[in-house]
Amino acid sequence: MPDIAAVKAALANQRIETPSWGYGNSGTRFKVFAQAGVPRTPYEKLDDAAMVQEFTGVAPKVSLHIPWDRVDDYAALATYAKERALELGAVNSNTFQDDDYKLGSVCHPDAKVRRKAVDHLLECVDIMDATGSTDLKLWFADGTNYPGQDDIVARQDRLAEALAEVYERLGEGQRMLLEYKFFEPAFYTMDVPDWGTSYAHCLKLGPKAQVVVDTGHHAPGTNIEFIVALLLREGKLGGFDFNSRFYADDDLMVGSADPFQLFRIMHEVAKNGGLKPETNVAFMLDQCHNIEAKIPAVIRSVMNVQESTAKALLVDLDALTAAQRAGDVLAANETLMDAYNTDVRPLLRELREEQGLDPNPVAAYRNSGWQERIVADRVGGEQAGWGA
Repeated sequence: MPDIAAVKAALANQRIETPSWGYGNSGTRFKVFAQAGVPRTPYEKLDDAAMVQEFTGVAPKVSLHIPWDRVDDYAALATYAKERALELGAVNSNTFQDDDYKLGSVCHPDAKVRRKAVDHLLECVDIMDATGSTDLKLWFADGTNYPGQDDIVARQDRLAEALAEVYERLGEGQRMLLEYKFFEPAFYTMDVPDWGTSYAHCLKLGPKAQVVVDTGHHAPGTNIEFIVALLLREGKLGGFDFNSRFYADDDLMVGSADPFQLFRIMHEVAKNGGLKPETNVAFMLDQCHNIEAKIPAVIRSVMNVQESTAKALLVDLDALTAAQRAGDVLAANETLMDAYNTDVRPLLRELREEQGLDPNPVAAYRNSGWQERIVADRVGGEQAGWGA
């Protein structure tokens, strides 16, 4: 049986990175509903992220997105984060919201557009240098809508050339995390449509390039935990963009649509060493909070990841291995289901109390008065959003 003290230690050491854009106005492709008290600057986003860290104790990192989080002094932004018990995490590039990128960015047929896109990626590495961030996260909207629109292989060549230039710019301790998406905004071909394409490019680039698994970026029925297990086995799982989906890239709160899938993913992570610091898997949220309050939604998402992780850590691996080796299909499945059906909330409440935290982070935030304060204080100016 799992050692409860070891389970608690693993949960206490877990780190979940929250997205700066999760605190701003973001939503569906059709409408973004603005909310009172939403941050107007990257500094105010960090103020809100500090509340998540204060009440959960496991969310000290914040992902940036450029240009949405562009400031004049990135070192000052990093200092501001440190003063709030935070650090700046992955720097996310944006090569999909400029008119020049209508036919692609790094895969565009025009060399001038490709140059512009690569220069932006290099700027992101400069920002990493200034903030102390170690991760450059790349997602490309590049692709085609029609057969014959462009040469599929030529686009892969352009992609490889761009990635190689940026890879060479990475400094010591920095890495490139390459995301993928099987459709949208292009519908005939995406230039990085799946984990295999991302893996192939990362393998060619070298050890500083790893794959990011966005849990909403797969075709229906895809076995995401298999992908996770394989990438862990190959040492190429750089991190996650956690969200949840009913249909496609819904960007809903992680675990809200299929908590059993999240458990299965975390089981493979825990069983294969993905929670160990030396494995360096980044557990990042990538969500849009459109109809729900921003900060409580981020807190709830962090708690959802914690709960699935706790259940994964409670799997009796000795019993599971014995059943698997004996070919006892029902016993093996029962072992997994026993862990999944365990109510881990009392365990997590106990752990938080031992850490000096409120056992109920969402209630603690609501009672803190922070929401009322920011609604009253953040009047005027332009609320942060995702620039759509």
